[in-house]
This record gives sequence, structure tokens and C-alpha cells, in this order.
Amino acid sequence: MGKRDLALRVVRGGREYSIGAVLFHRAVGQRLGVNVTDVKCLDILTLKGSASPSELAQHTGLSTGAATAMIDRLEQARLVVRRPHPTDRRGTIVALSKGAMRRLPAIFQSLAQAMEALVSGYSEKELEVLADFFAKAGVLWRKERDKLQRRL
Repeated sequence: MGKRDLALRVVRGGREYSIGAVLFHRAVGQRLGVNVTDVKCLDILTLKGSASPSELAQHTGLSTGAATAMIDRLEQARLVVRRPHPTDRRGTIVALSKGAMRRLPAIFQSLAQAMEALVSGYSEKELEVLADFFAKAGVLWRKERDKLQRRL
């Protein structure tokens, strides 16, 4: 198999991975009573710890109004809490609620174990390549999303 064929397999695999991830997160959203963008917001908060509403708008690509509506939904579902910003008395910070911190690990436990088993089969060198690919792909996704949003 040549380089071009391998490259096509990687691109197709990436597409299939993306489809699987979106549909998995949709199922998580159904379980939590929120939509898939809301679930990704929870993922962002899991990674960052907390964020301002404007940071969440930026990370999700939503307008500030849509981000506020998302935070309202997540707060109503008791998955996030708003707190006063520690340095800006006019601002707020959004963080996972105690309930979310209890519920989310249980929902993702099986996936986390399966992913750990999957990556354990790769060598250190292969993991370096995969980590590099996913870091670069993350930047690519953000740039492409920004291009689309500018066209709107």
C-alpha cells in the first residue's frame, strides 16, 4: 500500500472517528437531557476547570447570546453553576456542578477504560505520532470552523 492510499485511510478513519464521537456525545446528551453542543461545553469545563461565558462562546464557536442560552440550559439541568469572577466583579465564571462531577465520570468510565486499553497497544514512538496528529488536527478543526463562521 502506497503513501497516498495510507493517507486516504487516515482521512477516512478520521471521518469515521468524528462520526463515532459525535454520536457517542449525542447519546450522552440524551442521557443528561441536553444537546451535543452542551455536552461538549461540559467537556471543555472538565478540561479547563472553569471558564467565563465569553470563553465558552469562543471555544464552542457560539455567539455570546447562544452561549448564554447554553449555560442557562446546563444550569437548569443542574450540570453547571455560575460563580462570581474572582478578579472582575462584573463577570461570572461557569464551572461543573457537584452533581455533574459525580455523574460524568460514571458515564465516561467505560469509554475511558476502552481508550486506555486501545492506546496501551501502541509504542511510545507511535503515541508521539498520534499525539502530534491530534494536536495538529485540533488546530485544523478550529481554523476550518472559523473560516465557515466568517462566511456566514
